Amino acid sequence: MTTLNDIGISAGFNILSALIFFIAFAILRIQPLNDRVYFPKWYLNDLRSSPTHSGAFVRKIVNLDWRSYLRFLNWMPAALKMPELELIDHAGLDSAVYLRIYLLGLKIFVPIAILAWLILVPVNFTDNTLSLNLKNVTSSSIDMLSISNVGAASQRFWAHIVLAYAFTFWTCYMLLGEYEKVATMRLQFLATEKRRPDQFSVLVRNVPPDPDESVSEHVEHFFLVNHRDNYLTNQVVYNANKLAKLVKKKAKMQNWLDYYQLKESRSTQAKRPMKKTGFLGLWGKKVDAIDYSIAEIEKLSKEIVKETERVKDDPKSIMPAAFVSFKTRWAAAVCAQTQQSRNPTLWLTEWAPEPRDVYWKNLAIPYISLTIRKLIMAVAFFFLTFFFIIPIALVQSLASIEQIEKKAPFLKPIIEVNFIKSFIQGFLPGIVLKLFLIFLPTILMIMSKFEGFISISSLERRAASRYYLFNFVNVFLGSIIAGTALDQLNTLLKQSPSEYPRTIGEAVPMRATFFITYIMVDGWAGIAAEILMLKSLIFYHLKNFFLVKTEKDREEAMDQGSIGFNYREPRIQLYFLLGLVYATVTPLILPFILVFFGLAYLVFRHQIINVYNQEYESAAAFWPDVHGRIITALVFSQIALMGLLASKEAANSTPFLLVLPVLTIAFHKFCRGRYEPAFVKNPLEEAMMKDTLEHTRDPHFNLKKYLKDAYIHPVFKSNDVEHSEEELGEYRMSEEHDDNIVPTKRTSQRNTPAPSMISAGSSHSIPGVVNELPEP
Repeated sequence: MTTLNDIGISAGFNILSALIFFIAFAILRIQPLNDRVYFPKWYLNDLRSSPTHSGAFVRKIVNLDWRSYLRFLNWMPAALKMPELELIDHAGLDSAVYLRIYLLGLKIFVPIAILAWLILVPVNFTDNTLSLNLKNVTSSSIDMLSISNVGAASQRFWAHIVLAYAFTFWTCYMLLGEYEKVATMRLQFLATEKRRPDQFSVLVRNVPPDPDESVSEHVEHFFLVNHRDNYLTNQVVYNANKLAKLVKKKAKMQNWLDYYQLKESRSTQAKRPMKKTGFLGLWGKKVDAIDYSIAEIEKLSKEIVKETERVKDDPKSIMPAAFVSFKTRWAAAVCAQTQQSRNPTLWLTEWAPEPRDVYWKNLAIPYISLTIRKLIMAVAFFFLTFFFIIPIALVQSLASIEQIEKKAPFLKPIIEVNFIKSFIQGFLPGIVLKLFLIFLPTILMIMSKFEGFISISSLERRAASRYYLFNFVNVFLGSIIAGTALDQLNTLLKQSPSEYPRTIGEAVPMRATFFITYIMVDGWAGIAAEILMLKSLIFYHLKNFFLVKTEKDREEAMDQGSIGFNYREPRIQLYFLLGLVYATVTPLILPFILVFFGLAYLVFRHQIINVYNQEYESAAAFWPDVHGRIITALVFSQIALMGLLASKEAANSTPFLLVLPVLTIAFHKFCRGRYEPAFVKNPLEEAMMKDTLEHTRDPHFNLKKYLKDAYIHPVFKSNDVEHSEEELGEYRMSEEHDDNIVPTKRTSQRNTPAPSMISAGSSHSIPGVVNELPEP
């Protein structure tokens, strides 16, 4: 079993690793050559100039100012200096609220840690049950500080029950205040936010087919009839996935051409670069690299032109969906939050994501297949979660001295050395588990994309919810169950079944040692490694050496990254879960969690200010998920404590805990009813107020011109896709509408509740147009 000495050695190793990462970062960040790696956000905002543009040659590479090395820790106060309002202007509300999750952890666990250490640690330590009565249960010196050391049916359990109430009330109080604060911040942010296309637009899906009108004409007809005073324009959705792949492939080939040309210009020999045409250039015919790349680019350009014509002319490339824009935010809010048709499966509307948040590839997925895709991914996720228990059990079995000695007896003389033994027990379990989880975020994001979510923010929230569930089942429950079963297997086999609950109840708190090692590896050394950005540093200099020819190339070589909500937020939630579950069970874990929250807040505040460039802005739409997961952790901690007390023969005191989950769930329902609507709906009052103010300030603003290109597929805006202004018109919608006359191509009105209309710009070229007055 892991001892306090093992934990101390693990803590020393992880602290040393974190210090090395911080010192390396402090030195690397002040080197002129690395300026774009550690401050890319300021370059994107044109607020920083490169120090390599002036001065002597050596000073362009290495910082020779010795005084800057003495101030190597000045990034810490600088990261805390920026006020929250300025941070919101600089990085967005999503980033500011994300940081508040770490602050919430500190607000919750600092008082809890103080109370637990002042009351529960002395109560647990002074009972001596493990040393006196449970000789048949494997334990360690750490367990002497936990509830495992309190004897069965002891009156000391009342201290744990009272503090469970105190911890619950304090956590709920903090959650209530934070929910109210974030909801207010969101409404204020939306009220003061600059004009954006998504404020005026909705996405309509499952547009029914019409034999007489195209999708764009049918959409326009429907909204002119049902929103005739507010409808402005629409942009149909195209399946341009193949075209996008060709454009991406051409851009990649262009990078290779730039590399070969740069290589040739730097070469002192007259020999031109060569390459093999086979897989990854490992085999195949050897050809002139520059000529080959030019030929491939010309070939791809022809394919792009051909595919562009196909997308433009093929009706199958037009999806039954469109982005519909309105004259006011109020009208868009009404449309997005109401049912449009008597058939609830047709004309489905939702708020349009902001243009940079749209995941264009999934817009080409037929709406009818989304349910099937979600079912397939639900089954796949179940099996992923279930079968991952096997490596979790393997980690728990092999990452202990006893199991290693059994599997490899020849290693016994080596691992019995005190330092190596402490290193294995205090460091190996956490690092092995972290290695197993490396590819999990990528797998879960792929699963979310397969399900068909149409925005990056929704993809990340979906992946985050699954990551949290995976952590809960495998990392938390799996580690407890697998570890307990393996540690106590011999004891369980020798006992009668009636003794199982007591033995397991005593053994579960002992897994706190494993989680302490994991916290130090992931939450201490892992967070410190995040700020070093070693991967981005290496890739930037490789690109800078092999591909960069211009300043624009150098900007594209920067890897700003983003918050990574899909995997970082569930990781935070694991720490909330561990803190709330073990607060009354093993308070020793709380200081380790506090170090994580404090260190992570400092590091990620620095990264958000200087590095991360968020891909989208959802105005903190993720907060209801954050709140719900903390509530889930709180309820589970209460249930776990009830089960533990029941196993400790404290049946008389256990019923006093039954009211806690009920009160917590009632509190959650209150918060959902009171604050969650601010995150899923747009109040008409706020929309009307913003419309009125904007119209007063700028009454002549041309909204149609502002919106007409907002939701065109990015591939059509690319320089690789060439088309004339007339061709662009095929992707845009009407310019002006007559409010009284509705032209239509339909020969029958039986399938429409009112006359239709198409754009005045295109109506002249449509034969058989019938002009009708709209019905009163």
